[in-house]
Amino acid sequence: MAYSLKEINDAVRSDPKGFVEECDAAYARKIESAARRIADNRSRSRIVLLSGPSGSGKTTTAKKIEARLEEMGIRSHAISMDNYFQTVDPETAPRNREGQIDYESPFCLDMDLLNRHFAMLDRGEKIHVPKFEFARQMRSAIKSSPLRLGPDEIAIFEGIHALNDIITGKNPNAMKLYISARSNVVDEAGETVFKGTWMRLARRTVRDAKFRSWEPEVTIKMWANVRRGEKLYISPFKDNADIQFDSSLPYEVSVIKAFALPLFQKLHLSQGMERYEEIRHLVEAYPKFETLDEKYVAPDSLIREFIGGGIYDD
Repeated sequence: MAYSLKEINDAVRSDPKGFVEECDAAYARKIESAARRIADNRSRSRIVLLSGPSGSGKTTTAKKIEARLEEMGIRSHAISMDNYFQTVDPETAPRNREGQIDYESPFCLDMDLLNRHFAMLDRGEKIHVPKFEFARQMRSAIKSSPLRLGPDEIAIFEGIHALNDIITGKNPNAMKLYISARSNVVDEAGETVFKGTWMRLARRTVRDAKFRSWEPEVTIKMWANVRRGEKLYISPFKDNADIQFDSSLPYEVSVIKAFALPLFQKLHLSQGMERYEEIRHLVEAYPKFETLDEKYVAPDSLIREFIGGGIYDD
């Protein structure tokens, strides 16, 4: 699917409030559909596996699905698969081409424990969800949390490797979701003006600056490794999903422009810099979009995950 630049700009100029509400309503319908399919599937499995690349809006989407399930009388427990990281051992940890520890690799996760916990939860048995302490790079059993699913309860396991064959092959009945910003914006000639991957890069750059105080150079430097990890470990398994969820919103470039463009403009663009061509084209694309004031963006919008001011902010 692609969005029309002309239609976006026309809507922003003529009725920004209505445009945002219409886009959010369409997203809410996706949430509703996903929640109903999850509810219908719980007689087969009470495990939900949710994956997607960086900047895809997995956190907000998962919370929205949780809220809708709650309204349907189904309690859900969101569990980050990051807690199943194995304690880092420099001697055995997977490494990338540069010889650094490859934290994107699925082999950093304790897959055996994950699969064992999935089976136990489906049988109604109690598990102890571990807690990974990133500061110490180790998993803590002391800080684990007990969990047993009741008759109308499900567990949503979210992580970049949730759809890996190692997991889905042993849990074929689990409901599987893949979330990513997948739609480009095109001009009247059908030429791509703004890519879905640029939306994710802009989201992450803004979020990193706003919530982590990272300079855009830091995010850009990491982006190459993030994209490498996606191509190796995430995208190849997206077709394992029962639901592929496009998290892009037609109005988002117009809103995030005010946050992202100044950050990208701070970069000293030169042909030797990381992702030079991509950033140059992205910066050149923003002026083609009308600016949309964030005041029109609802507190529960997915975009709030990245620009702040949302009800799902931690």
